[in-house]
Amino acid sequence: MNPTRAILTITGSDGTGGSGVQADIRFISRLGGVAASAITSITVQNTLGIQEFYDLPASIVRQQVEAIINDLQPQVVKLGLLRRIDVVEAVAEVLSHYRPRHVIYAPVKESAHGERLLSPQVYEAIERLILPLCTVVLEARQEGPHGTANQLSSVVAVLLNRGEQPDEAIRHAHELLADLPVGYVESMGRSGELYNQFLDAVERFYYRYADVAFYAEQLNVSSPYLGQVTRRIAGRSPKAIIDERITAEIVSLLTTTAYPLKEIAHRLGFSSQAHLSRFFKKQKGISPLQYRQK
Repeated sequence: MNPTRAILTITGSDGTGGSGVQADIRFISRLGGVAASAITSITVQNTLGIQEFYDLPASIVRQQVEAIINDLQPQVVKLGLLRRIDVVEAVAEVLSHYRPRHVIYAPVKESAHGERLLSPQVYEAIERLILPLCTVVLEARQEGPHGTANQLSSVVAVLLNRGEQPDEAIRHAHELLADLPVGYVESMGRSGELYNQFLDAVERFYYRYADVAFYAEQLNVSSPYLGQVTRRIAGRSPKAIIDERITAEIVSLLTTTAYPLKEIAHRLGFSSQAHLSRFFKKQKGISPLQYRQK
């Protein structure tokens, strides 16, 4: 399959960015995929929970899906929030007609705060109309932070789009998620805001800068203060978080590309292949070549 072909996500909007279409686009893009979207529901929500839903009419959802499929021809479709029976019917009809190679669904009946997202009648329609079209149905899980199921299904979608088989993609996705750095926090205070800004900066610059002082300067705070914030919120030093992000990228390049170590070292700002190998062995306990071969 063509890894540059768009992955279509059909789901709701989550204004906090912790789940929904916003998280799908961010996570798929972070893994090197191309995301396209069709929105099924708009939520009124914040980090305290969902206050209200506005479910888009089935005709609007259908038009969004058909517009993307006719133009971009995605072969991997990721399904999320489907709250209306007529929307379920419309999506099932379109997918039955166009038959993308892979359809992924991770049922989540409740939000992270316990709000019911689907009625029993809607889920019955999903079981009857959607599940038979799926090549991957991920087990619904309530444990874990907000958006955990979204992340897993997004990684699986990217790997399927690269040509992996479903069982292989699921196993590989769990391994990649285990190597990802800590996630964003849902905090309204200054510390939480600064912590999230730090993670944003790491995401922008990790392949060029690995020193804490650079990030502290970007955020206009001292290195000791940044360390206090990250240790209080994540239990990790800023340096550990930076190194985790770099390590996650090395793991991704080792497992999803055939780049030689010299090229990976160059892409991530290491002075040499030997420097990369020393760093990786300190983080993972084995050499990059051993990791690639396991």
